[in-house]
Amino acid sequence: MIVEVNVPVFAESITEGTLLSWHKKVGDSVARDEVLVDIETDKVVLEVPAPQAGVLVEILVQDGAVVGTQQLLAKIDTEASAAASAPAAAATAAPEVQAAPAAAQGNAVAMPAAAKLAAETGVDVNAVQGSGRDGRVLKEDVQAAAAAAAVQAASKAAAPVATVPAGNRVEERVPMSRLRARVAERLLASQRENAILTTFNEINMKPVMDLRAKYKEKFEKEHGVKLGFMSFFVKAAVAALKKYPIINASVDGNDIVYHGYFDIGIAIGSPRGLVVPILRDADQMSIADIEKAIVDYAKKAKDGKIAIEDLTGGTFSITNGGTFGSMLSTPIINPPQSAILGMHATKDRAVVENGEIVVRPMMYLALSYDHRIIDGREAVLALVTIKELLEDPSRLLLDI
Repeated sequence: MIVEVNVPVFAESITEGTLLSWHKKVGDSVARDEVLVDIETDKVVLEVPAPQAGVLVEILVQDGAVVGTQQLLAKIDTEASAAASAPAAAATAAPEVQAAPAAAQGNAVAMPAAAKLAAETGVDVNAVQGSGRDGRVLKEDVQAAAAAAAVQAASKAAAPVATVPAGNRVEERVPMSRLRARVAERLLASQRENAILTTFNEINMKPVMDLRAKYKEKFEKEHGVKLGFMSFFVKAAVAALKKYPIINASVDGNDIVYHGYFDIGIAIGSPRGLVVPILRDADQMSIADIEKAIVDYAKKAKDGKIAIEDLTGGTFSITNGGTFGSMLSTPIINPPQSAILGMHATKDRAVVENGEIVVRPMMYLALSYDHRIIDGREAVLALVTIKELLEDPSRLLLDI
């Protein structure tokens, strides 16, 4: 029986993706749920598994092609064996080699517009699988082939194409990944559509550092995860959002939407770029729950396993540039949220306490907010609340 392999149903906000690479070739045996191909969207990389065990007898879309939701990608014969299908594999190994009987003979029928575009782009119409009537090559087929060729050329062997002008001054030109392009689009939209203002404060990290140093070994032994600093910031941020609900709100047209829940986005770096997975109902999570969730998301991000559901939603975000050494920054709001907290590097500095100069581990905090709905008063007081809670972390345990 022939079983079809289709593109998964994309989330509502995603319209298309780019086929990255096939893990199997025509003629290979596949197991049920074995990953066949990766598809990159503007949010995540989706793994497409085999719906049934069998032999991959046909691949219809090649690496680098743009695909839509539920598009047919390949076919699996559930009754064939790899050995028996070898001759067929040789005949149908790749559509670009033998897209149609006529193409193999150099007699592909291309529509005038397609032929003109093929001449301009250097695409061989005989290597293009026509989607028109009787296998005719359409202009859209040539456009898709040209785009696929460009992506393959840029990413072949994971090495970008280099241009070497006179004097051996090397330049490299590579296409943006879908994730990088989407991040760029959202950041520009955020700056264009929000009235972003940033307020700053500084925090003495010694109380949190002392608490962590005192209990980190017992904490790890009890919960199986290391005690970091982010969980304290999440707890303090949630307390501030409860005290000043407008910081947790968002704009929808002419309405302000107050969220009665606290879904906190944590910015995490990944090989593909920045991702912001969500801690759902963070107000109901313990310190250990938060640390475990962050570790899990970090591993997923590293392995490219972050799911669309992990990144959807969020009412407030926290980003930590201090892990890379940043001393101060103005973080950009992640729409449709209205505020974001920026953490930075902790450095020993001379400060005045009770009239005396002492050395303390200090961190600058930055709260960027949408001034359309959040006044400076609420923003400043929310940041002061976070500062006060972290400088006396016992208050987080007592909820005061």
